[in-house]
Amino acid sequence: MQRVRIFARVAGLAVVVLVGVGACALDPQTEGTGGTTPAPVGLTERASGASAPPTSERPATSPSAQPSRTATPKPSRSPSATTSPKPRATPKPSRSAGCPQGEHQRAVESYLSRLGGFGTLTVDGAQSAADCAAIKKFQIRYGISPASGRAGPTTYDVAKRLAGTDVSRCRAGSRLTFCVDLTRQTVWAMRGGKVVLGPTVTRTGMSGYATPAGTYSVGGRNPREWSNPYEVWLPYWQQFNGGIGFHETTTYLHNGAIGSHGCVNLLHRDAVRLWELGSIGTRVVVIGRRPGT
Repeated sequence: MQRVRIFARVAGLAVVVLVGVGACALDPQTEGTGGTTPAPVGLTERASGASAPPTSERPATSPSAQPSRTATPKPSRSPSATTSPKPRATPKPSRSAGCPQGEHQRAVESYLSRLGGFGTLTVDGAQSAADCAAIKKFQIRYGISPASGRAGPTTYDVAKRLAGTDVSRCRAGSRLTFCVDLTRQTVWAMRGGKVVLGPTVTRTGMSGYATPAGTYSVGGRNPREWSNPYEVWLPYWQQFNGGIGFHETTTYLHNGAIGSHGCVNLLHRDAVRLWELGSIGTRVVVIGRRPGT
């Protein structure tokens, strides 16, 4: 009888111990484990709007597993029979020179050739070292990331908008005028019928905050304006319509999923140049309408 009681006590203790371990292992709020929840992959890229970097291309090579052994040639009895080995032909580099080719290669070549100023391109739809250099230069100029020379969707879209901008649609007159094409999302400046800046890229008001077309004038300027409603600094601010104005963008300009609250966003170099040109009273002409607003 005493043995039965001892056995029952031991069995009960084992059940308590096992239930306790299982409860600790399944408790999601247990502290002191040292583990942290990993951040979602690609969160930074989505937040910044940057394009994913292209896959690096490496030349296809098939190195042998072991070095080949060259047999020592036996001397020939006849001097005339001795032949020198033929030199191996040097492989010609590919036209792309390691630069990735995008799905809009020919169109981008055509648009950049039309725009001019980015180098010599061959409009044939085949990537070359010269094409790559020109596309990279274009991407760097207009803040397209990554500037890999690949003719992808963003490069195609920007090149098409710039090449399709008709500066004569802005009735600038003889005085300095800032022109905004909402349809193509481009900006330029004119004086006396001549373009003194651009066309360059912009991003205007998103749906619900569409930038209104019309003729205005710069009424206020500040190299660093504080936005009370949105609590953000607006570099190189030039106001022209209520709370709407030109300023340097605080996000990736080519993230088309977002937009401003009516302002005309600019790349740093364009915001600086527009600031240098402008003054109180500068004429502003806004035409068209941003697609989707």
